[in-house]
Formats: sequence, C-alpha cells, structure tokens
Amino acid sequence: MRVLGSITLGLATVLAVAPLTAHADAPAVVQGKQWDVQKVPAGYRVTLHLDAPVPMRASQPLLAVNGKPVGVARQSADGRTLTLVTTDKAAADAHDVQLAWPGDPSKSARALAGGPTDAYWLKARKGPLLKDDPGKTGSYKVEISEYNLGDEAVFLPGLGQKSEMLGKVYTPVGAVGKRPLVVFLHGRHESCYGEGDGDKPWPCPKGSKPVPSYRGYDGPAQALASNGYQVVSISSNAINAYDFDAYDAGAQARAELILDHLALWKKWSTVGGAPFGTKYVGKVDLQDVGLMGHSRGGEGVARAAVVNADRGGQYGIRAVLPLAPVDFARSAVPGVAMSVVLPYCDGDVSDLQGQKYYDDTRNSVTGDGAARSTVTVLGANHNFFNTEWTPGQSIAPSSDDWGGEGNGAPCDSTYAGRLKAKEQQAVGTAYVAGFFRLQLGHEKQFLPLFDGSDTRSASAGKAVVRVVAQAPLASRRDVTAFDKALPKGAVTGKATASVCVGETGKGACLATDGSGDAPHWDPAAFASRAPTLAVTKLSWTDKTGVLRLNLPSAQRDVRRYAALSFRAAPDPASTPTTDLTVRVIDGRGRASSVPVSAVSDALVRMPGNKASGLPKNLLRTVRIPLASLKGVDLRDVRTVELRTDRVAKGSAYLSDLSFSSPGIGVSAPALTTPKVAVADVMVKEGDKGTTYADFVVRLSRPTIRPVVVYAETSLPFAEVMPVSDVARAVVFKPGEVRQTLRVPVKANTRDSYDIKFEVVLSAPYEALLTRAFGHGLVLDDDPSPKFVLGNLVTAEGKGEVTFPVTLSALSDKHIGFGGVWKDGTAVLGKDYHGQYDPPEHTLTGGVEVGKLTGELTVFVTDDKAKEPTENFTAVIDTVDGIDGLKLPLTGIGTIKDND
Repeated sequence: MRVLGSITLGLATVLAVAPLTAHADAPAVVQGKQWDVQKVPAGYRVTLHLDAPVPMRASQPLLAVNGKPVGVARQSADGRTLTLVTTDKAAADAHDVQLAWPGDPSKSARALAGGPTDAYWLKARKGPLLKDDPGKTGSYKVEISEYNLGDEAVFLPGLGQKSEMLGKVYTPVGAVGKRPLVVFLHGRHESCYGEGDGDKPWPCPKGSKPVPSYRGYDGPAQALASNGYQVVSISSNAINAYDFDAYDAGAQARAELILDHLALWKKWSTVGGAPFGTKYVGKVDLQDVGLMGHSRGGEGVARAAVVNADRGGQYGIRAVLPLAPVDFARSAVPGVAMSVVLPYCDGDVSDLQGQKYYDDTRNSVTGDGAARSTVTVLGANHNFFNTEWTPGQSIAPSSDDWGGEGNGAPCDSTYAGRLKAKEQQAVGTAYVAGFFRLQLGHEKQFLPLFDGSDTRSASAGKAVVRVVAQAPLASRRDVTAFDKALPKGAVTGKATASVCVGETGKGACLATDGSGDAPHWDPAAFASRAPTLAVTKLSWTDKTGVLRLNLPSAQRDVRRYAALSFRAAPDPASTPTTDLTVRVIDGRGRASSVPVSAVSDALVRMPGNKASGLPKNLLRTVRIPLASLKGVDLRDVRTVELRTDRVAKGSAYLSDLSFSSPGIGVSAPALTTPKVAVADVMVKEGDKGTTYADFVVRLSRPTIRPVVVYAETSLPFAEVMPVSDVARAVVFKPGEVRQTLRVPVKANTRDSYDIKFEVVLSAPYEALLTRAFGHGLVLDDDPSPKFVLGNLVTAEGKGEVTFPVTLSALSDKHIGFGGVWKDGTAVLGKDYHGQYDPPEHTLTGGVEVGKLTGELTVFVTDDKAKEPTENFTAVIDTVDGIDGLKLPLTGIGTIKDND
C-alpha cells in the first residue's frame, strides 16, 4: 500500500526507534493483526510485522498510522519488522498501521485524472537539435571484461562489513595514451534473488544469486568507451544488504568503495597486477575522473568527491553526476562540476531530493569555478535507467517503480508522455555520456545540452527535458539570488515581494500536502531542520506591478555575456499558467521587453494533478539572449524589471538572476576550501541535574569569511530520552577554528540503556563538510535494581493468579524474562497451566518501564476430588534488562485443595 500524507522528520514528531529484539512483552495500548502500539516514556512505540521483507528501495521506509505517515522506521535484520517511537498521540488511537514511503500517492489519489496543463506538456516547446549526438557510438571498438576479487574482499569502515570488489570494464580498443576514467555506481536494490537459506544477507545465501545491478548501464558505458573513455561499473550489493543499519544509510561506505576501486586502478595503471597484468599501465588518467551514481549511489558519488578532497585529492575527481539520487544529509559538493538528473515520474525518490545538491552547492563557496546543472526528464521513472532494474530486460525480478494509475495521468504507463524503458535509457545515455565528454574531455560541442538553452540531443527522442544551469563563475555576473529582502521601493504598483523558505511555519513558500511535490523545500531525512532554499515570492493583483533591480555602475557593461537568466516557477495556489514581462533599460532610457512566455515555459505549471503527488513545484530557467534586446546599449544597462502587465493576478517564485555565457568552468577537488568536521562524544549520564555532551566542531584553518554549518541532534535508536533536542547554526567568525555544540543530557538515578545518538552537520557555507556525523554515547552509570521472584500460595479454582515479581528500584528498561514451569505434585495441564494453549512448559513475563512490580501469570484449575496440597515451580532462566543477575531464579507455587 502507498500512503499519502505529510511527515515531519524532526524530533518534534519522531523521537526514536527502539531496539527491535527487546521488549516484545511490553503491554500494547492498541494492536491489530500484525501491528501494535506500546506506551513508552518517550511516547508511543509503533511496530509493524510484515509477511515478507520490506521492499529494497532508495527511500527510507515510513510507518503510517491511520493513513498518515508518522516517521522513518528502523527495520530488523530480516526486513520483516519495522518500528519507531513517536510523540504523535494519534498512535494511541490507531486502527491501522501500514508501511508507507515518502511522497507516494495514495490509492484515492491514483483514481484522479491529470492536471490542467497536461496537454501543453505533450506538445511542449522544444529547443534546437544538437548537431553532435553524445548517445551515438563512437569510432573505437569496445572491449568488455570483468574483475572479481571476491564477495568479501574489502572492509568498509563506514558500514562495519566486508564488501565485494566486482566491476564491469569497458575499454576503448586502440586508444592511445591515458584516458579519462568514469566510474558508475548503482543504487539500492535487492542484493540477491531466488530462494536462499542462510544467516547473513551477504554473501548471497545458498540457493540464491547476486542481482547484477552493476551490469545495467551498458548504454552510457558503451557510448563513452566507444569515444575513447575508460569506464568501469562497480557492484555494491554488500552495502545494499547492510545499509539499513548504517548511521548514514550507507553514504560513507559507498564513498569508501569507490575510492577502494580507484586504488585498484591506480595500481593497474602504474605497476599492473592481476587480473589484468600490465594491460592498463599508462592507459588510465586518474587525474581526470568522473563519477555517476544512481539512486543511493548518487549520494555515494557526492560523498566520494568530498572524502577524496578531504584526503588530499589523490584522485582528480572533476565531474559528478547523481542520477535520480537521494540526499539524506545535505552535504554540498563545491569545486566539482555536477549535473543532477531528476526523473519527473520517480516513484522511489519521488520527492526529487537530488534537487538540493544544486540548491545547496551553487553559492556555497566564494570563488567556486565549477559549472552545475539539473536535468529534469519528464516521463522518466527511477528504475528504467538501469536495465537490470527493468522488466523484460533484467535477469532478476524488477518493476516499474511508479506503477500505473490506469487513467492516462502524466506518469501512468499508458500516458502518451511517459517514456518507454528503451526511450528512457536513450535519454540517460545521452546526458550521462554528454556530461562526462564535456567535463572530462572538454568536448565543448555538448555544452548546449547543459547551459539551460533547451538544446536537444537526437537520441533523446521525444523526451521533454528541462535544464537549469549555473554557468561557471568566470562567465557569470550575479545580480541577485533573490534570497534576501529587496531594497525599499524595489516593488511598486499592486504587487508584493517577500523572501520565503520551506513548507511550514512563518514565511513558508507554500503549503504542501507532503506528497513530495516540493523538492526545493521538503526536509531531508538526516537534516530535517536545516534551512532549505530561500527565494522571493512575487504576488500581484493587477497589471501595474513592477519589481525593479538597479545595477551598480561597475556591473552595467554586460557585452561579454550571452544571456540574462533567472529561475522561476508558478505558485501552485495561483493560476496554472501565468506570465511576466522582463524589461531591460539602458542609461538613455531605451528599453526592450520580452514576455517570459516567449522564451520559456517556466511559469507553466508542470503536469499532473496535485492529489497524485504532482505537479512538482520546480524552479526552471528563463533565459533571454542579450542579442534579442534590440535598441538597448549593452555597455550601459541600468535596470532589469519584472512586470506584471501580462496577467491581471498571479504569484511566482524567483531565484538566481544573472548575466552569463556558457562555459565548462574549472573543476577539481576542493583542496583549498576550509574543512569542517564534528568529533564524537562519550559522557556519563550522572545522577543530578544536567550533564552536557559537548560536541567539538572544528574548522581546518582560519578564514577571512564567516563559515556557517547547521547542526541538529538525531536520536534514532534510543527509547528513553534523556538527550535534549538541539538544532542551530554553528558560526565561525573570521579567525575562529573551534566551536562547541552543547547537548544537554538529563541525569537520573534509574537504570537505563546506554543511549546512542548523532549530531548531524549539513548545508555548509564557505566550507567543505568532511565529517558530518558526530556519534554521541551517554553511558548509564546507575546499577541495575534487584529482581525478586516470590512464591505463590493459592487455592484450587482461583483461575488466573500471579507470582509476585518485584524490583528494588524503578528502571527505564522494560524487564522481560522467560523460563519454564516444572511439575511437582501438581501437573501441568491437569492442575495448572501457563499462558499458552495447549499447555506448554514455557513461561514469559515482564515488568513495565517505570513500575516496581510485574506479573508472572499462571492459571489454576479446579476439580471435585479431595486431595492434599500440591506444588509446582516457576524457573526463570533468562532476564533481559538486569545486569549481573545470578540465574536461575525459582518460585514455588502452592495449590491448596478446596474440596
């Protein structure tokens, strides 16, 4: 089932996730056939048991209570149990608990038709056709081989597990000299298929086979290799098998795996070695490296670029392409050219969170000379970029991740604008190959695909693609990012302009239904409270409104630039199609006006009905060639105006206005950018007042500019919450290199679990975020209470009675215990029986959190025979939650005759 609804990922809603193996006997507040809700000190623990393992997807699984998602769930090792702790009081009144996914449409939504602009997007404007097609096969023959160092060839510290080292190699035959290297990393998918039997998810249990996800990118690999590029596509099944328990969902492990493969290629290209001998010596240029990562692999390649820079830039990672990526932690990637591919019909990462790589990185570091872009592909889903994830092409079972509404809506498989698998793969090949040929090979003929001019590739066929580009700094003059309040008097007429950010609270940009329709503003899983993109919202009620930007004297000569551009999107509360006029005025008062609708469809609402998780609210490019501004002196441009004279009433979002020319830019590991990192902390809980876990956040060197990074606590695995919620900006003033983030911990004298939690840094400004997760450990320093099992004296016919179970002091642990009944003169099944029917000798019981007494229940039967007093014994041989207890414990049950 897919459940539609909003989700707040901060601790105000989702506090914690309890251990999955403990506390099975805690009393349920309410329960269903396969789920229950239990009261715990931090709120309510919600548990769902599944018949089959949770599907392997890039997104994090959620639990929905009564149809509304209440938080990200932690899954058990076998994937069949999901649990979380929430403060949402709706959990106490649950009548339904189900698995859900971020941004998924509900069943009711899928019954609705498309939106009011769907017809437009079937015949949307198309730009010029590129003369050279990057999807075409080149002049080199391609030799394909594989290397396999074993299923557990390398240990990944970020995962705590061993991983395979397996890759498919595409080599241009006869290519002379060192060739650029492109590494592909697939995303999160099932690791194995078939019926297997084993204790570990990886290596594949006996009887099952590995899913060959790494073999699914033949199209772009062949296109690149046949044009002289060395390509390797690597396998990450071990990470997929274990990342459910990783603190960062496996991003660091994926980065480590990439760097481990690059280390292999360094060896093979310098001194050689098995299995290739000297074949690649002198043939691979490790200072000209590109990385493509699909799905969770997208965050992996972004992380690899940062880790590589942190380690001195051993490899020249100069181009990164996240394909339908996740961005759970919002770590910017400065210095490196990047293009993010966003499939509009992504049914897995349906909130298109990869958009934040562009938003967060574009202005994060002063002097960054790299080029960036986003490529939104209408009609494309998540899976079909990989043939091994595509029905009819894959060896293992696969699916269309979006599914089908069956009503012709814009992501339905029957919709005319929906891309077939091979059509989507052709688009992927064109843009993946084109990006790396542009950035690694400096093949400038492909620049128009990534400069925002809507130039098309022939092999992309009918696909409607919209590109947003940030030109390199050397060929760009920024006028305003529209992220700060405009000068007084900048807006006249019946119009208003205000800066907005996010989806909720004062100053929010839009109210969303939580269906993943706001990629710029949806919260990230691990950085849910860091500010998202700030834009200006321009609203007007008649045709007299003017937003006026006056250029300072030093910026008036714009002859060297090719275009004036900005990002824009219609307000979803406004009409489906709106318009503005851009008016440029020179020093002599001469002006040229261009309607936005004449050059761009950025102000046309994207396709789909809101109830189905569409349309996406995405800023798109408005690009006006300066050559079209007839009569204006480009040596003396004084003013740029946005006028509301086209539509009488409307509202639109604005961002990033600049003059620019297309350019490749300068891309390299960000070695000179100061690095920011957070250290780990371990503290004792204490007995009185407040203890503090002080996380030290360090900057690698002093700077002349302020450095800002956002920090927040993440408490994913603790059930009892002595740790306070903290979320704030950490600011380094010029010259400062050390800041402390203080996290209060409430002391007590009750026995508790040791509490593990994280501090997460995100969205850095003027810094490279090299260690984003600080691990906190609060050591409980209180002794376990004494656990006492008493004796029971009762009479025949009393029915349900209890052995006394007591604690000497309150505990924050649920004390669960188990053991067996042993017959004496009383016989199980005849004179007494335990909790199970038919009678079993097994016994279970527990003491609830915060109580001194518990219960061990037994049922005493009645008969009509006169007999002597009888006895039996309760033997407790396991107790969970008490340290140092000598076992077994015994309690004598005495039954007096009543005849």
